[in-house]
Amino acid sequence: MGTAMRKAQGQAAEEAAERRAAKAAAMRTARTSEPAAAQQRQAAEAGHEIDIQQLSKSYPHAGGGEPQEILREVDLTVRSGEFFILLGPSGCGKSTLLGLIAGFVAKTSGRLRVGEREVERPGPDRAVVFQQADSSLFPWLTVRENVEFGLRMKKTKAPERRAISDRYIGLVGLTGHEDKFPRELSGGMKQRVQLARVLANDPAILLMDEPFGALDAMTRRTMQRELVRIWRDTGKTVIFVTHDIQEALLLGGRIGIMSPGPSSRISDIYDVALAYPRDIADPAFHELHARIQGHFDE
Repeated sequence: MGTAMRKAQGQAAEEAAERRAAKAAAMRTARTSEPAAAQQRQAAEAGHEIDIQQLSKSYPHAGGGEPQEILREVDLTVRSGEFFILLGPSGCGKSTLLGLIAGFVAKTSGRLRVGEREVERPGPDRAVVFQQADSSLFPWLTVRENVEFGLRMKKTKAPERRAISDRYIGLVGLTGHEDKFPRELSGGMKQRVQLARVLANDPAILLMDEPFGALDAMTRRTMQRELVRIWRDTGKTVIFVTHDIQEALLLGGRIGIMSPGPSSRISDIYDVALAYPRDIADPAFHELHARIQGHFDE
């Protein structure tokens, strides 16, 4: 019995020593995990910063003459997680610049990077939300099936697809409409489906080309509020194209003013130091609106 007891005591002592060692290791991990997590977040943010330098785009002239220059020497940096507005009149090259960032359009010269990668083609880190939701939704698929389409292409398993689609259908306010088809939805609801499908694929950057331009005024205002909420909930980088000064001020953290085309460039950038949600009756809102309007009246 004495030998057995001594053996048991020895095993207990060894187990206690192992527990103390494990606890010490856990404490060391806990002390270092927060800085490591911060470094990982910083690296991720740096990895999705958009850096544009001296970017130009020209198209061949239809008659064989000199190429038509759309953008000339555009310089811009968009920080990760920022809501940036491209504001300018129709025909100034806003959509062309968005297409360049998306990788749909090839540059003529200059530099365009997302993080350390030169943009040469579309990628999963960037997604585009178009003005006409009808052209991007499959009419024979339900809301849920449309939202899950990209996940199916990536071979995501059914339970995970369901969880992801539930999350983003709820985020855009369409819970209860999962089994409806696009023909049964209003214009604003279709845009919500398009946005949910984009978000379900988890891009770091949302490129939005006048997505609310075809909506009536009341629906557009609702969607503007919803977009700000979704942006704040997800932390995505958003580049939003519009020609509406009020919309730009309601949404953006910074507004890049594009000069009239051809040979357009970003001529000025305004910081919008107004808290969300923004009030169009706020005197500071009116003052900034007048300043930007004056820019176009010059």
